[in-house]
Amino acid sequence: MWIQPRPCSWWQHINDNWDDRNWQLNFRMRRTSFMELCDILRPSLIRQRTHYRCPVPVELRVAICLWRLATNLEFRSISHLFGVGISTACIVTQQVVTAINRVMQHLYIKTPSDAELKTIVQGYRDKWRFPQVAGAIDGTHIGILTPADHPADYYNRKGFYSVLLQGVVDHKLKFWDINVGWPGTVHDARVFASSSLYHRGQNGTLLPGWTETFEGVDVPLVILGDAAYPLLSWLMKPFPEGSGATWEQTQFNHRLSQARVTVKRAFGRLKGRWRCLLKKCNAHISLVSHIIAACCVLHNFCEVHNEEWEDDEPAEDEDGLLEPENHHQANSGGHIRNALCAYFTQ
Repeated sequence: MWIQPRPCSWWQHINDNWDDRNWQLNFRMRRTSFMELCDILRPSLIRQRTHYRCPVPVELRVAICLWRLATNLEFRSISHLFGVGISTACIVTQQVVTAINRVMQHLYIKTPSDAELKTIVQGYRDKWRFPQVAGAIDGTHIGILTPADHPADYYNRKGFYSVLLQGVVDHKLKFWDINVGWPGTVHDARVFASSSLYHRGQNGTLLPGWTETFEGVDVPLVILGDAAYPLLSWLMKPFPEGSGATWEQTQFNHRLSQARVTVKRAFGRLKGRWRCLLKKCNAHISLVSHIIAACCVLHNFCEVHNEEWEDDEPAEDEDGLLEPENHHQANSGGHIRNALCAYFTQ
């Protein structure tokens, strides 16, 4: 069998000459973190040697995938850079994405433990003076190629084709819950109501029953959302704005907006690091959700390893359409919101 020889001198140059700054700029992590990532994925990515060719090394596989996710560069250019075939670069990227989701997602994106929740609650209290906060939730659009099937379902109100990513983040911008793949026309509230997060929150299995008393009301742990979300006992949203809002309600809204900037910054950092998500993810619709999830895992991996990142992308401003408050929802969370509102204006 004839195999076209391809130069790998550039990859060798990276290994021999790049410092941590170059690794971070191009692979979004230092070399030590990159090697740790390779070791985590190695059992899933290693291939046997055959009589016809040597397998692509695990390190090169991971490097190709990270380069693709970080730059959204076309596979033809990646092929030339790393000295592999175009089809090899494409297949390798899919294999690494699959391995990241299968091996790492349950380790890096998970509901916080009790000890972790205490740290998160204290973090929101210390930095934004908002008590009992377990995280902040929002949704963001990820641009995609025009789907062949049902394209109108994906054409969002912003004027492009997309799928939705719903994320819950902690005070350090790490995702602890994600929901990926709904078409861009779907409202944030519907994505939320269909998620396992919502069902666990409603049946009391999402967060521990820790309460703190404010203004005579036992306030449980809550997640902070914007006006697109329903008002629940465990999810706080702003008061309706307008001429009817009181000064106290405006102050509450300001405090909530300050605290939930974490999720906006997390989305901005996610897309800044992994630029395949920034403008348009040039992958088939069947692969897009897997790529988004893998990028969320890698985002958390970088944050856990304290990989520096300058937030050169502005914080997202994608507040969803207003979700009207029905009386049942308002009653279940209204007294908690009112108690926090009174506490903030003392």
